[in-house]
This record gives sequence, C-alpha cells and structure tokens, in this order.
Amino acid sequence: MAAAVAAGFFPPALVLLILAATEQTVSVSWVVAALVAGAVFAGWSTLAVARVWTSRAERIETVAASLEKRQPPPHLIPDERDAMGRAERRLLDAADGVVDEVESLAEQRDEFEAILRSMTEAVVVTGSKGDVVLLNAPARRMFALSPDASYRGRDFIELCRDARLQEFVSRSTASGEGQVTSAEIALQTPAPRHVSVSVAPVRRSGAGGAAWVFVFHDITQLKTYETVRSDFVANLTHEIRTPLSALYGYAETLARGVDDPETQRRFLGIIEHQARRLSRLIDDLISLSDLERGLTPLKFDDLEAASVLRDAEELMREQARREGVELSVDCHGDLPLMRGDRDRLHQVMLNLLDNAIKYTPRGGTVVASARAAASAPPESRPGVELVVSDTGEGIPAADIPRLTERFYRVDRARSRELGGTGLGLAIVKHIVQLHGGSLKIESKLREGTTVTVWIPAAASAAAAATGTSGT
Repeated sequence: MAAAVAAGFFPPALVLLILAATEQTVSVSWVVAALVAGAVFAGWSTLAVARVWTSRAERIETVAASLEKRQPPPHLIPDERDAMGRAERRLLDAADGVVDEVESLAEQRDEFEAILRSMTEAVVVTGSKGDVVLLNAPARRMFALSPDASYRGRDFIELCRDARLQEFVSRSTASGEGQVTSAEIALQTPAPRHVSVSVAPVRRSGAGGAAWVFVFHDITQLKTYETVRSDFVANLTHEIRTPLSALYGYAETLARGVDDPETQRRFLGIIEHQARRLSRLIDDLISLSDLERGLTPLKFDDLEAASVLRDAEELMREQARREGVELSVDCHGDLPLMRGDRDRLHQVMLNLLDNAIKYTPRGGTVVASARAAASAPPESRPGVELVVSDTGEGIPAADIPRLTERFYRVDRARSRELGGTGLGLAIVKHIVQLHGGSLKIESKLREGTTVTVWIPAAASAAAAATGTSGT
C-alpha cells in the first residue's frame, strides 16, 4: 500500500523538482495541482492494490470454508505471475490433497464401521490408558449397555464390574509386550456367561502410544454342549457298568462251579435279566442317536388315534396285570385322523404306558385317552391329543423340565430297580418333534402324572375343520 501511495505522488513530485532545478518560479497553483494529481494517482493505485488483495483474500476464505465442510475448493485460476499467485496455486493443490485424503479416511471409517456392525463378536477398542475409543452393538448387548449412550473416553473397566475381566484387562494392557493375549473367563455380571477374550495392541504414532482391541466370543452355548457331553459320557459309563459288573460277577461265580442247581438257575436268571437290560440300553441309545441325526425315516399315513392306543394297550396289558395296575383306554368319538408314522407313534405310547405302569403302585390306575384339540395360538392348527394319566406318586415340579434329558431320573435307585434306561422320554420328545407335535408333562405329588402328546391332524381333517370354522 505504501508503494502504491508513493507511486501516485512520484510523477507530480518529479515535475516540481525539474521546475525547481531549472530555476523557474513555481507558483502555488502548480504545487496544489501537483498535490491533487499525486493524491488522485495515489488513490487510484491504492484502490487497485486493495481490489487485488480483497479478491485474493476472498479466494483464500473460499478455500478455507470448503476445507471446513470437507468439500473440494473451487478451482479459480490464480495469477501466477507473482509470488502471491504462486502461493495460491500451491494452496489449492494442497487443499485438493487434503480433501482426497479426508474422503479416503471417511471411506475407510465407513468400511470399518460396517465390518464392526456385521460382526457377531463383541469388539471394544481402547486407548493406551484404557479409555474407550469405540465399541460395537454386540459389545453393548454383552455388557448390558445403553444402545444410544456414548461411552467414548470412559474407562473400559467401568463397562463391566466383573472382577475376573478387570484383572485380565489390567494384566494384558500393563504387560507392554505387544503380543496377542487370550483367555477364557466366566463372567458373572451383568449375566452369567462364558466368554473367550483376545486382546491385541494397535501401534499408533505420537505420544498416545499403543491402543488395544478387545474381541469377545460368547462360548456359553459351547460350554453347555461340553457339559452335556461330559454328563452323557459319565451317565452312560455308569449305566453300562452296573449290568456289566453283575454279568461279570455271576458268570465268574458259575465258572468256579456251583453245586446247587437252584442257585445256578437263579444266577443264570440274573445274568439273563442284566443282559436284557444292557440290550435295551443299547437299543435305546441307537434309536435316540438315529432320531437326533435324522437317520430315522418316517412313513407318514393317516392314522386313527383309537387304533394306536388300543394296539399299545394290548401289548402292555400283561405287564399292568403283573404290577397290579388297572389299564384302560378312553377314546372320544369322531376324532380327526392323525398324520404320523404308525410304528413311531406306537413306540411313543409304549414308552409312556411303560413309565406310567412302573411308577404306579398296586391298586392304581393308568388311562390312555385321545381327544381332538387345536395347537397353541397363534397357529391353532387342528390335531389330536394322546394322553396318558396315572395315579402314581407324582413328580416334583422342579424335576419336570428335565424329564426329557438323557439319563435323567427323579429317583435313580428305584428307576434302576425297575429296569429303566433313562432314555424313554428323550426318545418320545424327538419322535414328537419329528411329527411337528408337542409334548407336555403335568404332575402333582401324591396325585399322579399326566403326559399329553399333541399330533397334527391329517390334511383332509384339517381342511374339514377349517371349513367348519369358516361357515
């Protein structure tokens, strides 16, 4: 600006100096004219310079505003004949580079967030001091956190008050070895569960040091399966050991020689009984395994419930007579046809009747009945209920949910005495499920037990029931 003012006053000043040098008289009017001309030239020069500077300042402000909005700046062609123009060109090029890098980082961030959202594992990323940087939705669900609240900056240990997890986090982040650390932890809060957690460092430049990535796998279901498998192996070993021990002991005694024929016959009877028990156990295991793996083919037909009940009652009648239990069949008239496999439904009824007779004392009664009934809402499909009720001692309410587990018995000693394998109701459950039906067990102590099996009706019966309800 000073140069512009100086340039404006320079020509008039030069004229005055020339006049003064030639010793000519310089009037006041010439001086005033020179000053006015200098002021005009200085104002015009200053205005031109100000206009150029204002234009360049506006262009720089436009670039800055675009960068603030993460947008590419407008590419106005600067005048590169001076240093300011060249600086503007470099600023535009740098701004383009910054915008490209920001867009690339935004794309990477979106991809990273999409990956986190799609992961079923819980992921928590913390800073070098344990402060939360980010966490995904499964992590919020695992630690019972609010789905909308921001936990950024809070200490990770605050998210879960479980002492085992806090100890693992402190130990793994304080090691400073830069290695991946894994462990299995049984969490008790906010809910009991087993998790497999891995933590890995993420190196970052700067004073912040390394961040940490925690990945949690919920292995509660896997642990449950392992427990079930261990229990199954232990129960199976125990169930097989009992008859094998009897077979070995009495066979060894007979091999050494027994002079009394009556004793021999009794020992042979025990061996035969234990061999039959072992055979039933193996048959039930094979049957249950085939049902669970879907290796049991079903031949579906339209069946009459009364026929299935009467066939089972006929086979169990002699056993009921020996046990002093009254066995009867009660079928309501006009029952719809069932859609099922006759042999498998026959097996279901034999298992239910066998259990009812075994656990009903002498003088008691066992009734097998059938009635038309719809399934539970919202489907409410037509079907038939096969019901076996007895007047036995009943089952404690706490034991009812576990009755269909393999080898589960309410009274183990009595069950083994009666020759049960502990697999009957497990087989019943799987057969009913393969038919698309349902199983319900109700019992009261000292009043008896009622087992209800619901089987869907045949297509023709279902259509007839639907038409009747529609009319």
